Amino acid sequence: MEAPDAAEDGTLLLGDGRRLGYAQYGRPDGEPLFYFHGHPGSRLEARFAHAAAAEVGLRVIALDRPGYGLSAFQPGRAITDWPADVAEAADLLRIGRFAVAGASGGGPYALACAWRLPERVIRAAVVSGVGPYRVPGITRGMRWQNRVGFGWGSRWPPLARALMRSMHRGITSRPGQTIEAIARAMSPADAAVVRRPQVRDLLIADIAEAFRQGIDGAAWDVVLLGRPWGFPLREIQPEVYLWQGEADTLVPPAMGRYQATQIPCCHATLLPGEGHLLIIDRMPDLTAALGQPPPPPDSQPRHP
Repeated sequence: MEAPDAAEDGTLLLGDGRRLGYAQYGRPDGEPLFYFHGHPGSRLEARFAHAAAAEVGLRVIALDRPGYGLSAFQPGRAITDWPADVAEAADLLRIGRFAVAGASGGGPYALACAWRLPERVIRAAVVSGVGPYRVPGITRGMRWQNRVGFGWGSRWPPLARALMRSMHRGITSRPGQTIEAIARAMSPADAAVVRRPQVRDLLIADIAEAFRQGIDGAAWDVVLLGRPWGFPLREIQPEVYLWQGEADTLVPPAMGRYQATQIPCCHATLLPGEGHLLIIDRMPDLTAALGQPPPPPDSQPRHP
């Protein structure tokens, strides 16, 4: 069966009255994978997964986090609140067990689901995933703007709002220049990827969609990602596949290495010379790992 284009955008009505935005990619009859976008980002980011997911028979459901895209803002939310939204979304879509994947700022949310929902999460993937900022030495190699933005923004939310207001203004009024500035701030490997016309156009659309409702969702994510996440990595039971570029200057290798040492059953791949945007060229690796047949529901996670 030939893979269709992405399904039309939709929203799910949660029990507390909030709307949760989503889009679907890959094969509509495939094994379910919930995908969590980076920061700032939206469900549109998962377009990068469409062809690779269809190839291995995955159904990718990309969710907008609260305040992004089509999803209603949730004041005062925590990263540990996200698994409940994902579980409810799965119920509404009549999905039982599923895989999860998060890229960049979506990584902690994938790990939160694996921690909170071990009976439903088959396996998890983290691609260039943000690590806990307050671990000593973990930001070594990170560009100073990110260290300052997340470090101070998590302690002083008005700074997080100012940073996201500036990005919103840039992507709205000067999208080309804003993407070029992002490219210059990244590793040479990433800059080459960003300057591909198709990648550039999708990044512009993705970041613009992140701010569809304003800056609240992205600004609060800065606060949450820079604070303690609310769960210990050592308690994660499902298998986790982790990919990290050794030349990444946005999420430095120290973050990937730390997470790999803390998660009990982590299959880590560190890639010399590669940067942050691994989801673009390495998506077949992710979908191949997550497209494996699910283990029996009563099986125990394997530990190395």
